[in-house]
Amino acid sequence: MKSTMSPQSKLPDVGTTIFTVIGQLSAEHNALNLSQGAPNFSCQPALIESVTKAMREGHNQYAPMSGVAALRHALSAKVEALYGCKYDADSEVTVVASASEGLYCAISALVHPGDEVIYFEPSFDSYAPIVRLQGAKPVAIGLSMDDFSIDWDQVASAINNRTRMIIINSPHNPTGAIFTDFDIERLTALTKDTDIVILSDEVYEHVVFDGERHESMACHPQLAERSVIVSSFGKTYHVTGWRVGYCLAPAELMDEIRKVHQFMMFSADTPMQVAFAEALADPQSYLGLADFYQQKRDLLAEALSESRFELLPSRGSFFMLARFSHFSPLTDDEFVLSLIRDHQIATIPLSAFYSNNKPTGLIRLSFAKDNDTLYEGARRLCRV
Repeated sequence: MKSTMSPQSKLPDVGTTIFTVIGQLSAEHNALNLSQGAPNFSCQPALIESVTKAMREGHNQYAPMSGVAALRHALSAKVEALYGCKYDADSEVTVVASASEGLYCAISALVHPGDEVIYFEPSFDSYAPIVRLQGAKPVAIGLSMDDFSIDWDQVASAINNRTRMIIINSPHNPTGAIFTDFDIERLTALTKDTDIVILSDEVYEHVVFDGERHESMACHPQLAERSVIVSSFGKTYHVTGWRVGYCLAPAELMDEIRKVHQFMMFSADTPMQVAFAEALADPQSYLGLADFYQQKRDLLAEALSESRFELLPSRGSFFMLARFSHFSPLTDDEFVLSLIRDHQIATIPLSAFYSNNKPTGLIRLSFAKDNDTLYEGARRLCRV
């Protein structure tokens, strides 16, 4: 059908996401998929049984807008035990329909037309468009191409009286970098005595490797009081399709976030919330995640040791970066297309995580896959 309408786009330069494009190309060429950060293995059977049980017991109607009480209280207890910060389960914890919804609600509620929002590239692709939809200006600061660290002096130079929010993401998608003590010190100093909100994307909070600690904003009182933390059950429990996440924030900030949430989704899926509340009763259900994914990271790295790719360190998340620029003159996009068409292996160009599609000579690999897929993916990449 052809419409007689000519809508004025709010995002005229935004097309289909890279993940959809790569997914379609992978299907066309029957390519093995190391591109998407979604597991291709099943969650624990007990979790499915818990959801089924919740449905059979009648938990099939709207949950409370802020989330099932048992889950909010379980989250409050978990965060206090891990990070030492007590969030009030009634006013400072909200269950949302995916971390993506949580990010949108936080930005929409707290950022106003004319504001500026600092974020770091390469970045998850939704940050800047959400900021623009509020009539605000996203201010991208590039991470170091050597180790993907933040130049805090550059951040200091970018802060002005219009700066309303700084978006951070640790462990970082797509680079696998994590926040350090130095990052915490500089962020604390730069935001002290300001009205800057920190939006902390912590969906990979339990996937930190080599014995290092996740530096949640909840660990640091001066940051916690100005932070909105967004996290994900999908990433933690291998159920990205269930679309349930949560937000943590001081009550003054959460009150505004809930005003948006209630008109976007009102509430997340009820039986899933009931099941997650039961799952959180066993801390090992999330504390064992780092070892689980570290084994997969190491398996893929070892399997690629004879390839021509240079693998960059991954300190957290589901991802590692691989450099190809020393043996190929192709751009990131061209190289990824050649991998799909010529070698039937799908990856993501790092350039897709920059607003200007900046060529980097790097691709992102996901190791959130079963071992057979990782071995076969490495075999195909070793033929390149």
